[in-house]
Amino acid sequence: MEDPFALIDRLRRAAALAVRDDGGGAMGDDAVVPRLARAQLHEIHALSQEEAASGAGFAIGCVLSVAARPVLWLRTEAAERQGGRLHGPGLVAMGLDPDDLVVVVVADDAALLRAAADAARCPGLGTVLVEGWGAMRGYDLTASRRLMLSAEASGVLMILLRVGGAVVPSAAATRWAVSSASSRALAADAPGAPAYHLELLRRRGGPAGARWRVEWNHDTQDFDPAPLSGACLSLVADRAVAGTPPAPVRGAR
Repeated sequence: MEDPFALIDRLRRAAALAVRDDGGGAMGDDAVVPRLARAQLHEIHALSQEEAASGAGFAIGCVLSVAARPVLWLRTEAAERQGGRLHGPGLVAMGLDPDDLVVVVVADDAALLRAAADAARCPGLGTVLVEGWGAMRGYDLTASRRLMLSAEASGVLMILLRVGGAVVPSAAATRWAVSSASSRALAADAPGAPAYHLELLRRRGGPAGARWRVEWNHDTQDFDPAPLSGACLSLVADRAVAGTPPAPVRGAR
């Protein structure tokens, strides 16, 4: 096990090397694809356990797109049992440096929220990614407000990844529903880039309901609008493209 003081030093060095920005609002109005603001709490909902990998992939893409490193990933023992351990090669393929990631597994949801509240106050972190499976009964408006206030004070990007849990009222700046989309095959039938259907379920201080179909661009470390039927659609936050039906998100209400 890594010495705790050495771990703290490594996190501080990684944070010093990370590219910083002030984040602005919860999400840029003129963004072609979603980009989460730092110093805020954001919820990402994979509405079934089968979509857990899509939720995790979108979350890591959001982290990389704003260079919010290092990343502390908090999970429960239940997440390890139900979803399996994190797939290191997949994270590396997206562009996450293993030296920028620390994974902590705790006993249950109560311990998860306690650890999240402590981590949210640590300015040496870039992102605190909290992965909860199922009901997460301890997560409510009070708990979410505590996380939001801590993130605003520390500047940390706070992401709560909910897998298979019902949506509950919270203080989150944004709330997203995520499901997998078909990837475009590359030359010689090579696997395409990860692709996602997104729906903005909540946006504090602004309209919600916008939908995107995006794919991850490893070269730019950002999301691109994913082509549909051979045409590249430019989807802008809070505006639907005229005559284009929204992409379906399974399980969304």
